[in-house]
Formats: sequence, C-alpha cells, structure tokens
Amino acid sequence: MTTTNQSETTLLQKAGLPTNLVWGYIGIMIFMMGDGVEQGWLSPYLIDRGMSIQQSASLFTAYGITIAISSWFSGVLAEGYGPKKTMLIGLILYILGTAGFVGYGLPDLNFGVMLLTYAIRGFGYPLFAYSFLVWITYRSPQNKLGAAVGWFWFVFTGGLNVFGAYYSSWAIQNLGYLNTLWSSIFWVMLGAFFALILNKDKFQKGANVGSKSQELVKGLTIMKEEPKVLIGGIVRIINTTAQFAFPVFLPTYMAAHGFSTTEWLQIWGTIFTANIAFNLIFGFVGDGFGWKNTVLWFGGVGCALTTLLFYYSPVLFDGSFWLVMFSGVMWGALLAGYVPLSALVPSLVKKDKGAAMAVLNLGAGLAVFVGPAIVGLFIGSVGNEGVVWILAGLYLLSAILTRFISLPDNAKTAHAIQPAPAIVAA
Repeated sequence: MTTTNQSETTLLQKAGLPTNLVWGYIGIMIFMMGDGVEQGWLSPYLIDRGMSIQQSASLFTAYGITIAISSWFSGVLAEGYGPKKTMLIGLILYILGTAGFVGYGLPDLNFGVMLLTYAIRGFGYPLFAYSFLVWITYRSPQNKLGAAVGWFWFVFTGGLNVFGAYYSSWAIQNLGYLNTLWSSIFWVMLGAFFALILNKDKFQKGANVGSKSQELVKGLTIMKEEPKVLIGGIVRIINTTAQFAFPVFLPTYMAAHGFSTTEWLQIWGTIFTANIAFNLIFGFVGDGFGWKNTVLWFGGVGCALTTLLFYYSPVLFDGSFWLVMFSGVMWGALLAGYVPLSALVPSLVKKDKGAAMAVLNLGAGLAVFVGPAIVGLFIGSVGNEGVVWILAGLYLLSAILTRFISLPDNAKTAHAIQPAPAIVAA
C-alpha cells in the first residue's frame, strides 16, 4: 500500500468511517438521491392533474404501509440471506414499481395501477438502505460504531432530503415531471453499482445464525427475549414522529404568522441540511459521552425543548425569519441526538443483531403513520398548540424509556465491555 493510500485510510478511520465499506456509503447516498426525486412535488402535481386529496392520501398511505413492512423485513432478511442479496431485491422491486407507476399509472392517472405500483416501489429503499445498516453493525469496530451509524444517517438523509430535492428542482424544469421520475432509475442503479459491485467487503454473520425461516421469526421473538430491544423500537418511533407530523399542520400555522410557502420550504430545507451534519457529529458524541446518555439528553430532552421553541418562535421573536429558522435548526440538530440508538440497540444482543435492527427499522417505518395520525386525531380537539405539546411529551417519554436501555454493567458503549473485532481487508 502506498503512503498516500495509507494516509487516506488513516484519515477515514479517524473520521469513524469504516474503510472497508466506503463504496457502500457512497452507493447509499446516490440510491437515496434517486429515491427522493419526487418528495417535494408529487402530491401537488397529482392534485393539479385532477386527482382528489383523498386519492393522493390513499396513495401515500399504501406507500407508507409497504415502507413499514419492508423496514422490518430488511433486518431479518439481511441476516438470513445476506445484505447484498437483500439489497438487490430492494433494487429490483424499486425499478419494477417505478416502471409500472410512471409507465402505466401516471400517464392516464389509472388509480388502481398507481396504488399497486407505488406500493411495490415502497418496498425498495428500506430493503436496500437498512440492509446496509445491518452490514455496518457487523463489520464496524465497536469503539467506532456510533460514528459509523452516524455516517450512515449522514449519507441517507443527505441523499434523500438534500441532493434528491436539489436535483429534482433542476430536473423538473429541464426534463419534465415524468422524465424526472424515469431518471430515478438511473440514479438507484448507479448507487447499486457502488454499493454492490465496487464494495468488495465480505459480510460475515455470527456463528449462531439459524435458518432463514428462524431469522424471520426472530424479528418478533427478540422483543420478548430482550425487552430492551422493544423499548428501543418505541424510542425509534418517537424519534421521527414530529418530522412527519410537522408538515401536516405547521405550514398553515406559519402562514398565519406571515410566512410564505417559499419561506417555509427554506426553513424546512435548512433544518435537514443541519440535521445531516449533526447526524455525523452525534455519532462521535455518542462514542465519547455514551450512547444512552446522548439519546436521552440530546435526543429526548433536547427535542422536547426545541419542539416547543420552534412552535412558539414566530410569537417569541415577532415573526423574525432568521430566528424562527434558527429555532427550527436547533430542533433538527438535536433530532440527530437519536443517532447512537442504531449502535446501542444491536449491541444489547451478542447474536441476532439483524433482528434487533429489524425492530429499529420497523420503528422508523411506523413513524410515517404515527406523526400524521396524531395530528388527525387531536388537532380538532386541542388545536395546533395541543398537538405540539403532545409531540414534546412524547420526546420526554422517549428520554424516560431510554433510561431502561442500558448495556451490561451500564457501560457507555459496547467497546467498554468487549474487545473491538478486527476488520479483515477484503
């Protein structure tokens, strides 16, 4: 190995990025960029073309159902069949769903076809991305696992919410709406090339991994065998509940305080630009301050306080755009305080890490429903203010629950209780 390559490897190791999985991380970012091309405009585009709001909501509900199912299956399938095979299945389902949706559903707004094919598309990214997260938990040194999962959420969110949005804002102007959706297939295939072909790392399962059918069952039984994993799944739901609740009612609330739609989108976009940076930062903080401590104080308590600050900021700061944005960025930054949860929960078990990750992934998928459901159930009776206090209360609940998610001997991180596994160069 040349001196230059050695210095690059050392730099990556110091940054907490597993050198054996670098191509995989790049592939995840590119894949999620393709997956995120329609996030900001598909619903209004469909309504402008004549679909009802109810039909649009049904479409995204079906999509969310398959995301939740696929999120759970990703962990156990990755452990039973291996991440590469599971990621390939996700890629195929994404391409088939997109081709059917854009080629046969959208042109004539055939709702039945759109419902089926968009649901199939929903199976794609959890199988692809979350299976790679299982790969990370097995092939990263335990003393750097917090940083390693922080890098995962950095590339995941960066691809989905940042690069996907920036690319689509250019593409819909220059390619048109349908061609923008078609182009997503190119990006996910390019991401798969990096993650599955250029990535030469070999996944090594634990010696106690059973049959494939047993792995599927473990995704459920592990919650009974290790209740802390179940608690971790509940905390994971709470983590992004507000992220999916806020867009339902905050835009109209902000509009009532003088903010235009463009200003709201700028605030929302800046929040998640900050979030991807802090996904990385809190990975390092977790390795030093302790995984549980980081989730409890920065994630749970921090998000509870900043949720209220963000909501009341238009009143507190007399409609100041920059101070409202700053308040939102504080919330988005502390939202990343939950990043070490992806290191903490799999480390609760010596085997069946894929099953533990499956529970976390299911929590991530269920948040897509829980956030809007809270708004729908309570906004009529308690209003915007009441909903925000419910969300803040849930964050405090997650802090209380996190107190019960402790490693053996109350260790801060897994490497404090077991030696770090060596990474073998592929």
